[in-house]
Amino acid sequence: MDFSSKLLENAVYEMSQLPGIGKRTALRLVLHLLKQPNERTKGLTTALSNLREGIKLCENCHNISDVQLCELCASSKRDRSLICVVEDIRDVMAIENTSQYNGLYHVLGGKISPMEGVGPQELTIGSLVKKAKSGEIKELIFALSSTMEGDTTNFYIYKQLEGLDINTSTIARGIAVGDELEYADEVTLGRSILNRIPFEGSLKAN
Repeated sequence: MDFSSKLLENAVYEMSQLPGIGKRTALRLVLHLLKQPNERTKGLTTALSNLREGIKLCENCHNISDVQLCELCASSKRDRSLICVVEDIRDVMAIENTSQYNGLYHVLGGKISPMEGVGPQELTIGSLVKKAKSGEIKELIFALSSTMEGDTTNFYIYKQLEGLDINTSTIARGIAVGDELEYADEVTLGRSILNRIPFEGSLKAN
C-alpha cells in the first residue's frame, strides 16, 4: 500500500494494530477522521489519553474503574458472600446485562495458558485465594469460557481452595463448549448463571 504522506502512513499503521482492523479498514478510519472537525478528532485523542493515564483497577475485584473501589464492590446492595470468577471486564459486562446476578466479581485478567506463557502467577488467583480464606465468602461461581484453558484455570483454583468451607459452582453448559462468554446471548447466559451446578459435578461430567 503506497502512501503519499508519511503522517498518513504512520496513522494507518497504528490504527491497524487494533484487533480486527486490517490496513484497508485502518485507512478508511483514518481518512474518516481527517474529514471530521478538529474538535472531534481532538476529543477522541483526549479520551484515549485520559483512559491510559487515569484508568485504575478496582483494589477488590480487579475490574476496570475510575476510582480505587469500583461501583459494584462499593454498592451495599450486592451480595458480598457470592463471588463470580471471570476472565476480564467484558465478561463482567455480559453477566451484568443479564440482570440475573447480584453478587460481586473477581477478574482474573486471563486464563492459564502454558502455550501463551500465562501461568497462575500472571493472574489474580493469589488475591482470590486470599479473599476466600477471609471467611466472608460462601460460594464461588466459575464463569470462565468453556475452553481447555478455562477448564484448566477452574480446576487449578478449585484445588487451591481445598479445605476451605466454600461452595464452588460453575455456570451451566448452556454456553457451547469452546465459546467465549462475552459472545453468549443475554438469555442463555442468564439461565446459565441461575442454573449453575456444583463444580464437583462438572468434573464428573467431564
